[in-house]
Amino acid sequence: MIKTGNPIISIYTEMTPNPETMKFVANKLLYPGKHIDFPDEASAKPSPLAVELFSFPFIRGVFVMANFITLTKTPDTDWNDIIPTIKAFLKEYLEDNRPVINEEEIVVTKAAASNEVSADDTDVVKRIKELLENYVKPAVEMDGGAIQFKDYDDGTVTLMLQGSCSGCPSSMITLKAGIEGMMKRMIPEVKEVVAEAE
Repeated sequence: MIKTGNPIISIYTEMTPNPETMKFVANKLLYPGKHIDFPDEASAKPSPLAVELFSFPFIRGVFVMANFITLTKTPDTDWNDIIPTIKAFLKEYLEDNRPVINEEEIVVTKAAASNEVSADDTDVVKRIKELLENYVKPAVEMDGGAIQFKDYDDGTVTLMLQGSCSGCPSSMITLKAGIEGMMKRMIPEVKEVVAEAE
């Protein structure tokens, strides 16, 4: 039976470079202009959707952004066995217009990672953030993840990996060969790029 007033939601999947993560794309904005990472069930409280997704025994991580959710599964689970279940769950959840994120429950720490340029950023930090925003972010989002600026100290840039980037076997190659190489070429002050330890 078709419900009136609520749009029909379609969900499709996209592989990511990380074999443990899958991108579930909806024809509806879930978290416009923002993203949030729930690396474990304990962190999921601000998202009723993430809380319910963690009730599936095979879900290890939830990342919500724009019109997609990147899910991380347990290594012993086959995507082919669980994709139909997850798609059906997401379709029903979104068609019922249930909440994805409760903004008021998000705790923002002072040292939150961000690519947004602020007034107290040094010239080098501003250039690093602009490079991340303009060159790195679009490519990483296509793969279902995010990379956030965390810190710059004496030539070392520390980044935080989220979504499909977190725990991805190829993320260190991307970080070192891709991002570090580009930053060293475009911002001579940068000597090294590292990922924040989990």
